[in-house]
Amino acid sequence: MAYKSDTIAATVERLNRDYFLPAIQREFVWDTGQIVMLFDSILRGYPISSFLYWKLAPENKDKWQTYKFISDAKDGGKRNKLASVASVSDITIVLDGQQRFTSLLIGLKGSYTIKKPRMWWNNPDAWERRKLYINLLKDPSAETEDGEEGVRYGLRFLKAPKNKPGEFWFEVGKILQFDGEDEFYDYKESLKDDLPDETTKAAVKVLDKNIDRLFRAIWRDEAIAYYVENDQDYDRVLDIFVRANEGGTKLSKSDLLLSMITAKWQGIDAREEIYSFVEHLNDGLEHRNNFDKDFIMKSCLVLADLLVAYRVENFNNKNLDVIRANWSQTKKAIEKCVRAVNLMGVDRETLTSANALIPIAYYLMRNPDMKLTGSTAKATEQFAQVRKWLMMVLVNNVFGGASDNALREVRSVLRSSSDEFAVDAMNDKLAAIQRQTRFDQTAVENFLAINYSRATSFFALSLLYDRTHWGEEPWNKDHIFPQSWFTPKALADHGIPADQHERYIDGHNRIANLQLLTQQENIEKSDKDFEEWIRSRDAAFKQRHLIPEDRNLLRFENFERFVEAREELIRERLRTLFGAVEVAV
Repeated sequence: MAYKSDTIAATVERLNRDYFLPAIQREFVWDTGQIVMLFDSILRGYPISSFLYWKLAPENKDKWQTYKFISDAKDGGKRNKLASVASVSDITIVLDGQQRFTSLLIGLKGSYTIKKPRMWWNNPDAWERRKLYINLLKDPSAETEDGEEGVRYGLRFLKAPKNKPGEFWFEVGKILQFDGEDEFYDYKESLKDDLPDETTKAAVKVLDKNIDRLFRAIWRDEAIAYYVENDQDYDRVLDIFVRANEGGTKLSKSDLLLSMITAKWQGIDAREEIYSFVEHLNDGLEHRNNFDKDFIMKSCLVLADLLVAYRVENFNNKNLDVIRANWSQTKKAIEKCVRAVNLMGVDRETLTSANALIPIAYYLMRNPDMKLTGSTAKATEQFAQVRKWLMMVLVNNVFGGASDNALREVRSVLRSSSDEFAVDAMNDKLAAIQRQTRFDQTAVENFLAINYSRATSFFALSLLYDRTHWGEEPWNKDHIFPQSWFTPKALADHGIPADQHERYIDGHNRIANLQLLTQQENIEKSDKDFEEWIRSRDAAFKQRHLIPEDRNLLRFENFERFVEAREELIRERLRTLFGAVEVAV
């Protein structure tokens, strides 16, 4: 079938009336700059690529969930709402073009709520609702080079702008109120009456050309080129959708699974369930997290004892029924897991691999009565075991990259381990597939090389303390010898010979010069002279933070010897935690 074409005005009128989005679609992600670029391209007569539609047969409209296009967007994202299509007889699904169509709808009929810079996200005053305006006095042909960000027309998202010399703002969406040229030309003439008396004839000519171009671009140019797919086979449509979107953000495996669950579950809005659960985990608990639907969908497969690998052929009706049957228990296990690791100090600021949490969730799924955050002896023991294992796998990046094999092997252990979180058996399985969790000589030396900027440095440092509930209050990574001392000038001022500067600077960010302090402790340390502060620390503090007892090592000229001594204390701590390991000293 050949491509067809239509005007922007006619197309926008059909959005959320005849044209809807499939459940498989992603969220709207364009920002105001991209929307402005789209409208600038339209006004300049540039093509805006083609669109792909799926014409849904009337007998199939109840089989597929559809969603509305967003007309009022917001920084940080806004979810599409489920469409009510009971009274819609002729449904067209947009398979390719969501971002562009949503942008047209926002620019012509909606708004974009912007967060003001340097203000907190939870401050109501930080948010401002803006609409798309065009400065009719800006001459797009005045510049031989494109203006800022390649935009020639005076398009901006603003809140009720006031006119001033050289600026005469027109709300772009008002162009939709004219469907006849006579009405439009009458309005255009009346608009000129609002111009200041000092407006030049040249400026009036620019206004005339700009608003005329806007009218024709929206009402007369058939800028929307589209192809309609009529086949009703879902697999074919899914394949078309994937291929159509390969030029943009790749369709993830969780998108495929989510679309199939949404299409085939009866009585449950799976998309809403999963997105709401992600929001609950991220913003509804005591700690803030940063999970996505990929984590939830992979957890669904693992916790339901299905194949871990994402392959469309594995998402059959039987497996989808299993996932649905386990959904309530799956949510409970994941939330219990997240609450427990949050208590360990693992949250959006520190978690480096979400997949590392899936074995813990699986363990809780199989042991629904286990409360890791409880106060019983069993719960306390298991909490400590789980925490130690999690810190090990995060520090060693065991579940980084492709982790399907690791998840499969660990699950096989937990499936047959009764109510125990079988750390040793899991580590044996992981070692067999070259995923190192134990602290052998090489691992210990790699541990000592972890520096301040590494994402895993918090976990590494937390292993040096007996504390387990790191999420009860904020903690700061702190340089024992102050970071400000490790510049060439500061080193020279402290009398450190020039030939030692490089070694000092190399060592100051290593884990041997780092510790974890409460915010209050960190403030107190910053407010005092370092030598005064360190002398005032009692023996218990130094023992807790593995600081060498030899007071001479706390003098800056002995920094290299301090690092060596503290590294040996760290090695000894790791031996205590993970067994006797032969390490190079």
